[in-house]
Amino acid sequence: MPPKRQAWEQVLTCGRLGDMTDLLARHRAVMPNWVALYYDHPLEITSGKGCRVTDAEGCSYLDFFGGILTNMLGYDVPEVREAVERQLATGVVHTSTLYLIRHQVELAEKIARLSGIEDAKVFFTNSGTEANETALLLATAARGSNQVLALRNSYHGRSFGTVAITGNAAWKTSAHSPLAVHYLHGTDQQLPAFVGMSDAEYTQAAVADLRHVLATAVAADVACFIAEPVQGVGGFTMPPDGLFAAYKEVLDERGILFISDEVQSGWGRTGEHFWGIGAHGIVPDMMTFAKGTGNGFAIGGVVARGSLMDGLSANGVSTFGGNPLATAAANATLDYLLSHDLQARAAKLGRLIIGGLREATVRLPAVGEVRGKGLMFAVDMIDPDTGEPSPALATRLLEETRDHGLLIGKGGLYGHALRMAPPMTLSDAEAAEGLAILTDALRAVSAEATAAAQEASR
Repeated sequence: MPPKRQAWEQVLTCGRLGDMTDLLARHRAVMPNWVALYYDHPLEITSGKGCRVTDAEGCSYLDFFGGILTNMLGYDVPEVREAVERQLATGVVHTSTLYLIRHQVELAEKIARLSGIEDAKVFFTNSGTEANETALLLATAARGSNQVLALRNSYHGRSFGTVAITGNAAWKTSAHSPLAVHYLHGTDQQLPAFVGMSDAEYTQAAVADLRHVLATAVAADVACFIAEPVQGVGGFTMPPDGLFAAYKEVLDERGILFISDEVQSGWGRTGEHFWGIGAHGIVPDMMTFAKGTGNGFAIGGVVARGSLMDGLSANGVSTFGGNPLATAAANATLDYLLSHDLQARAAKLGRLIIGGLREATVRLPAVGEVRGKGLMFAVDMIDPDTGEPSPALATRLLEETRDHGLLIGKGGLYGHALRMAPPMTLSDAEAAEGLAILTDALRAVSAEATAAAQEASR
């Protein structure tokens, strides 16, 4: 394990403090202040190989967050790099959807086949936000309604429409909306109304609430229900398996479309299923995808029933979506994922890491729930005295793991969840290394928090 290093001492040791300070000042001068940076002393990642990255000061880290789940295969993967280089060598980086793009057609064929959606068609975008906007456009056009059902604690993007359906106030930057949105239960079993309920009882209560919303809060037709099978920004929270199947029975009675937001939970990351929605045993009308699709190259999209995809009456085009370079990278990424059975690897390593975290933290008073599926897991930090969410301790743990050479993420409704999603190429040794750093950091931060609480009570 790398020796413990205080973040500031680490920067000094690497010898480029002046460069980093200058870059940070330049960043703050020209970038919006709502574009947040991790760490008291932010780092600049300058190179990567496998599951490790190196910063501008020459310090190496095991990456357990992968550019927010985007470097799905890790860094400098030869198969992806070579596919991109072959496309670059043609001199054609971009043409637009006004022309045939072979890589785009090939990728769409693969995704349509893997989706399980009948007569599927695919439209490519540049991001998950844009993919969700497209899905909303398809649903509202098909149903002739601007009413949308979404989940509490959800996040679907940063654009005007996707902010409107986001159920997390910390990410809801505008109260204005082009949509009429109603929020459902799904990942809030900790609320007093549901505490002590079994998964089956909670599902029954949530379905009853859905029926009540449809009876009281909506007018005429509803366009769609959109949900993440595993909530990303929400801290990798998830509904009980089967809840969405129970929802879909009610939705189908009214012809309401189901959109599964697979931007973070797709491509086998949960280990159990290729798509996160598989945990509920249903096939949605549409799925959106992005993040790891291109292993760092900007690409997203929607896969939907052909009748839905063809239902728009006006013209449409995507200037950059599905461009030759991004689709070359995505084809290579998907081929690698399937040929190396990374879904099975995610299942195996997820059991190892999640089980290890649960065992190591069972008696730590500053650690709340440990949850996850496959290589998509999270740990809640709580006040050891009150049991309330502690974003301060989550921030402290973020720094502690960095000091030990591990990069992780943060999220949750209250900013108190540490969320982790390593590249799906993670080795057994790297999984054990990351687990050891995490458990040591959790023990250290929990001990600090307990001591501080005891001192404060004197």
